[in-house]
Amino acid sequence: MGTPEFSVPVLEGLIDNNYEIKAVVTQPDKKVGRKQKIAKSPAKIAAEKHNLPVFQPAKLSGSEEMQKLIDMHADLIVTAAYGQFLSTKFLNSVKIAAVNVHGSLLPKYRGGAPIQYSLINGDQETGITIMEMVKKMDAGDIYAQEAIKIEPDDNAGSLFNKLSIVGRDLLLKTLPAIIDGTVKKIPQDPDKVIFSPNITKAQEKITSEMTATQANNMIRALNPDPGAYMMIQGKRFKIWKAEVADDHTDLVAGSVVAKKGRFALSFAEGTVLNLLEVQPSGKKRMDIKNFLNGQGNKFTSGEEIVDK
Repeated sequence: MGTPEFSVPVLEGLIDNNYEIKAVVTQPDKKVGRKQKIAKSPAKIAAEKHNLPVFQPAKLSGSEEMQKLIDMHADLIVTAAYGQFLSTKFLNSVKIAAVNVHGSLLPKYRGGAPIQYSLINGDQETGITIMEMVKKMDAGDIYAQEAIKIEPDDNAGSLFNKLSIVGRDLLLKTLPAIIDGTVKKIPQDPDKVIFSPNITKAQEKITSEMTATQANNMIRALNPDPGAYMMIQGKRFKIWKAEVADDHTDLVAGSVVAKKGRFALSFAEGTVLNLLEVQPSGKKRMDIKNFLNGQGNKFTSGEEIVDK
């Protein structure tokens, strides 16, 4: 059970290691882009490549599809970023266990956006938890964990890619002990639970009230999807890549800091952010050199350009 690219290495790993996949469950196809083309999930594309049965209920609980899955009496359910709650009835239908590959070091970051929150909060590390599934969100006992360092240039996309491989390998290493019953489960400490709910539309907006570090963390967390933005002179201005500058400024937050071949903005506490890859409203993504050669050359040093 999975939906985004994160889930694909897990599925492929199970297939490559001769686990029999009875079904792949993923979210329904959805319309994407300006032309609203119908797109299959990465998990569905991978499943079809291997001629596996695919189930895509809009809501799994109470659906005909769920009853068909229950009637399969599978040994295991394996989920990796599926995106829906699983009922107790369904979880209890398997012969051995329902196992989740979760992108954080639980009990830190239960919920739908653990990788993004590790970046938003400026964490030094993140990781994978292989856990037993229960009806309560990400609250089951822990089978295994593995941590990785968050590098300064990591964003959500690079961490998703790294963690999908760590998740695949840790799952394959842990499953035999789950199957033969020798695995030792560790309960989560309820006093250390931190939640990571899905990113809201409001969180996508960067304001000059943030420090440069806070703004940069949000930019990294929202790259590649959906992207962070500022409002500059009444227009949405997306920032795909930036870096916290070494220098500080006395300028009002939201001002252009002396350019000299760069495009930098002032933020709270005198901090400065160098913008490296941007997307002005109605334009394609571009590096800062191209921006400065076009729209960017109209801004002057010291000018306050960021809307409140």
